[in-house]
Amino acid sequence: MADVDTLDLLSKLTAEGCPLGDVITLAASLSGGGQVALADQAYKVWIRFNGEHPQLCVALFNRSILQAVLGDNAGAAASLEQAIALNGDFMPAYVNLGGLQERAGLHELAVATWEAGANRAVVINGVGVGYAFTCLKQIARLLGDMHQPARAELALQRAADIDPNAMDVIGQLVANRLTQCKWPAVLPTERVLRERMLEGVNPLSIAAYTDDPLLQLAAANRFIEREAKTTPEQIRADRRDAPIDLTGRRPRIGYISSDLRDHAVGYLMAELFEVHDKSKVEVFAYYCGPESSDGLNTRIRAAVEHFTDIRPMTDDEAVQRIVDDGIDILVDVNGHTRDARTAVFARRPAPILVNWLGYPGSMGSDYHHYIIGDPWVTPPEMELYYSEAVRRIPCYQPNDSRRKVEETSPTRTEVGLPEDAFVFCCFNGPQKITPHVFDRWMEILKRTPGSVLWLLDSVPETNARLREAAEARGVDRTRLVFAQKLQNSHHLARYRLADLFLDTTPYGAHTTASDALWMAVPVLTWSGRCFASRVCGSLVRSAGLPELVVDSAQAYVDKAVEIGADREKARALRATLEANRDTCVLFDMDLLAGKLEELYGEMIAEHQAGRRPRPNLANLPAYMEIGLSLDRDEREMQAEPDLHELYRQQLARRDSVKAIPADGRLWEGGAS
Repeated sequence: MADVDTLDLLSKLTAEGCPLGDVITLAASLSGGGQVALADQAYKVWIRFNGEHPQLCVALFNRSILQAVLGDNAGAAASLEQAIALNGDFMPAYVNLGGLQERAGLHELAVATWEAGANRAVVINGVGVGYAFTCLKQIARLLGDMHQPARAELALQRAADIDPNAMDVIGQLVANRLTQCKWPAVLPTERVLRERMLEGVNPLSIAAYTDDPLLQLAAANRFIEREAKTTPEQIRADRRDAPIDLTGRRPRIGYISSDLRDHAVGYLMAELFEVHDKSKVEVFAYYCGPESSDGLNTRIRAAVEHFTDIRPMTDDEAVQRIVDDGIDILVDVNGHTRDARTAVFARRPAPILVNWLGYPGSMGSDYHHYIIGDPWVTPPEMELYYSEAVRRIPCYQPNDSRRKVEETSPTRTEVGLPEDAFVFCCFNGPQKITPHVFDRWMEILKRTPGSVLWLLDSVPETNARLREAAEARGVDRTRLVFAQKLQNSHHLARYRLADLFLDTTPYGAHTTASDALWMAVPVLTWSGRCFASRVCGSLVRSAGLPELVVDSAQAYVDKAVEIGADREKARALRATLEANRDTCVLFDMDLLAGKLEELYGEMIAEHQAGRRPRPNLANLPAYMEIGLSLDRDEREMQAEPDLHELYRQQLARRDSVKAIPADGRLWEGGAS
């Protein structure tokens, strides 16, 4: 109920010449006091009696915000449309109207609204440019969600031209081109130079772009500094030095992930949560992904002792919840991936912070203490590529031996495959297909007459682009067959139609390799230096086929051709996988859970003894500069015989690093 003064002010709104400023003040006071409906009424009354006011569009815009708060999205959209009709250069209205249209499911209309705003002549001034930039970012985001990467790319290119220093836009632009198999992925423009473009690339995209672990580490550190840097004032609940007293209780292990749902990581982790020994560890899951109630999300909720949805929480609120839970070890299962809550880790809410599974590489932060790998993914000689201390379990990747697989498979004819052909397959995402990998695949097809390559379906333009690339390399376009996306149990069932899985590099198969091996499809891979390029090798070796992990590009091609020419060899490899499935390390989740729990105990013991590792970030700016300067489009870095020598030559010319250690280590990593 409005008080007498408010009613008096509302009555004055009908008076001729009532200043808009008075209305704005009144509405702000009312809405601030919880009387949003009355604030909306104030604008409604003023608008009725001031139809010719030169700033009517402002009143309509302000009212639209209140209407949206009240749930009247149709009314809010109508107010914004009226504002634009009155003043076509009133840019904020385009931004908000597009948002309302998107929420109403009118996606193409939202894109059209934002495009209209971005194309106004007024964008040549500073304020207008800012709104145009926002419109273009919204267009790119929505078109990306709509799986229209080509149109999204055009919007990103325009946004990058407006602001060449917008690292998030540049990163999305490169990731977009990777997904479309547009080579080269890093395509400089007059406004954005190649080095600047690479500097903006998300570390996850860098992993798909080059097998250069020094650049990946430096890029991860640069990304942390840019996206998740915290001030001392923000670290209000710092528990990095909190004692861990386990008297009368179990260690409390917290996992933060946005992917505990129908997602590759969800499939990997579901059984782990079920077999964790609850007598040894108390398990907490903190979910930060999209709203979900699918089967995997439900299964994981039931498996853990404590499940907390931190999506609606601010970083500070999430930190306080973790602090209140008294977590001893907090595991980052996102890393540098979508919807990560890295800023939560930056606030140090637990004494021990661990990087595991979600991101295949070093976080490059000064607060992640450990990374969990295995003897193949993170061998001792490669520890220098990690800011965290490396710890190992037999095979770093969990799996789900309880996954559902459809009993019957389609026929080859039903999925567009020749019945009698040797079927090479790769169901990795298209962003992992580099021109170097594609060249090798085409050589394999040419040397294996009658064979086909079965790839995961993408958008039609990308499929066509790959077929055109095949023809340009002398391979009939029909020898590339695309598998439409299916629900996981059906997808697994059709693996039975493939003869050999061909891995990509430098970002290889992870969950997709596990799927293939579970379905007894042999996987051929070439391991490089980076974490992402070595995971598949670890999985294949852990499944019992170390002979399919090769050490060069030529060995990869020759081995594929050898198997493609000998059906009996392919059948023997399949038989080995079938025989090993119930006993191999790869699918032994009791073993993985037990080793993981032992590892957690060792981390706690190190902390209690004052020996917790301290991340070492020495010299990373120099390595970033060098990595950005090296050409990665003309040559494949994984094939370089001595990566360190390339860096040493450049380091010798820089004052920032005076000497190169004789043992070849560019800096000391691990515990200190």
